[in-house]
Amino acid sequence: MTDKKKDLPAGFYKTTFMIGLGFFTMGLMDPLYDNYIPVFLDGFVASRAVIGALMTIDNIMALMLIPLVTAWSDNARTSIGRRMPFVTVLLPLSAVTFALLPYAGTATLGVFVIALVGFNLFKQSARGPVVALMPDTIPNEYRSEANGVINMMGGIAAVVGTVILAPMMDLRLVLPVFGDTSRRLPFLVAAGLIVTATILLRLTVRETPLHDRTDRRTPVLQSLRAVFTQEDKAAVYILVALFLWFSAYGGMRPFMTLYVIEYLGLSEGIAGLSTGLFAVGYLLFAVPSGMIAHRIGRKRTIRIALISMAVLAFLMYSHETWTLRIGASPTFAVATFWGLLFLFGMCWGAANTNSFPMLWQMATLDNMGAYTGVYYVFSQAAAIITPPVTGLIVDAVGFRSIFVVASVVMVASFLVIGRVRGGETARTKETA
Repeated sequence: MTDKKKDLPAGFYKTTFMIGLGFFTMGLMDPLYDNYIPVFLDGFVASRAVIGALMTIDNIMALMLIPLVTAWSDNARTSIGRRMPFVTVLLPLSAVTFALLPYAGTATLGVFVIALVGFNLFKQSARGPVVALMPDTIPNEYRSEANGVINMMGGIAAVVGTVILAPMMDLRLVLPVFGDTSRRLPFLVAAGLIVTATILLRLTVRETPLHDRTDRRTPVLQSLRAVFTQEDKAAVYILVALFLWFSAYGGMRPFMTLYVIEYLGLSEGIAGLSTGLFAVGYLLFAVPSGMIAHRIGRKRTIRIALISMAVLAFLMYSHETWTLRIGASPTFAVATFWGLLFLFGMCWGAANTNSFPMLWQMATLDNMGAYTGVYYVFSQAAAIITPPVTGLIVDAVGFRSIFVVASVVMVASFLVIGRVRGGETARTKETA
């Protein structure tokens, strides 16, 4: 339970919303990348395992770049702040290379892989500084609420990407400079939105945190090492737990579009709406989950979300059994599967909204970027390992197996996060 809640800092929602523009750019790129890069790769290679392996390019680069660049930004001192120089340079470069991906997808596999590497070089370098802007500015006790707002911005972007932009994959136009837009238009529009969001972020956000800055600089590797050498291992338990729940989701995610195309008979454009429903659930519950965590505790909120996702993943596994195999209409099958994805998105939002603040609670201003980077090391390591493994499972026993694996791993994550002590606000008792 909590004591009486203090008023939020002046301008809290405005400041957090504008910081969220950075996360908006990531939320816009991620679902389009995850939905359609496997579709482009499907035109070059037949093996699902190979597709899964190539889908780890972004995660491998994130694993290498995010912790180093984010810890590097901890020590940056410029007239526009620590994080902003990275954000204002790298996000526009990400937009340009993102727009080029579908064009490279019509060339050769080698050209396409080079394009993927170039895009991820800029995007993954930008991600950590973008995320670290928030804890630099918002006090500890309000970070669940702030992260809820920022995740809501990512959810809005994901909805835009999947519900509005994804159907444009089926739209064929011929435009000056860009040529035939078939299978390209969503990437072009997204790139324009990313540049616009970056300009607004730069014009409206000043890195003037609510707590005192320090000029002390810690070597990058020393900052990263400190996360694991503390006597209290709560941070390690959080990292292991999030590795597991990202593994569960990461095993499902790269093959979701292919699954609904093959099993539910949807077109490429409409198939993107499947993850759109996930994004809508994520969006709608991001802010409420931060408020709930302020009342019942971050750990309890996360555990409820994890066990709920385990149940939902099992229902996805059995979905064909209780819909199409008993003669239900295709419309009913699609609607119920989308409903499960919507609920899964709500739970996913609750887990991720509160996990970052739990970890940040254990950091200081000097090493906030290091903790942010390590968070991504574990989440991206999960995303690297699981797609090729899941691809092998799919090749061996079929698509439905991905949901069974996800359910079991979510349960394991639920058990690990239960060992965490700490990570709550000063006014929230340990109730989980």
